[in-house]
Amino acid sequence: MRSSEPRRPRAALACACAAALLGGCSIISPWPAWEVVKGAGAVASLALEQADSQASNTVYHLHAPTPQLCIAFNPQAEVADLVPALQLSLRRHRVDSRVYTDLQQVPGCKVWLHYAAWIDWDTPPLTPAPRPFISAAALTLRTSEGQVLSSSHYVMADGMRTDKWATTREKIAPVVTALVTGAENVGFLKCLNVAQRAQEEFPHAPTNC
Repeated sequence: MRSSEPRRPRAALACACAAALLGGCSIISPWPAWEVVKGAGAVASLALEQADSQASNTVYHLHAPTPQLCIAFNPQAEVADLVPALQLSLRRHRVDSRVYTDLQQVPGCKVWLHYAAWIDWDTPPLTPAPRPFISAAALTLRTSEGQVLSSSHYVMADGMRTDKWATTREKIAPVVTALVTGAENVGFLKCLNVAQRAQEEFPHAPTNC
């Protein structure tokens, strides 16, 4: 005849588990709140997966590189840091710029940068309040006579990988690069290739790469 002694620990464990369940405790993890935090972190990391911003629909007509230009201020593009982002990105390509509101009063500007931006609102992950973001932008270089030298656009990446919450400069910088070099999202070597083609026609002009 088998002894019933070995069954007592099992019975005691079952009772302890039942008591724990009745008391509202979890037998999966001793820190239920930590499981919630880990789950929220996983969701946030997925939501924050960010794509690199890119230029698109670039049109570039060969012309002498522009060492300086004037920016036509657009009051309808209500993004406080857009113009500073433009100027910083231009400076990276050794292009000096000044901003003007009255285009008729600046006869010395031979090249103008015109821009437009479209704004949407949404709530960033782990943030309680909505805030604006640039969903699209367009840049155009024109001579003072109105001839288009180049144009390029930014359109927000969509899907699981998005650049929605990238900074204004991160969104605008690739578009400025495409605008002044003709190289769209392909890096420095392609920029040099485009610059070499330009220098064949303008031998003494510096490169903006």
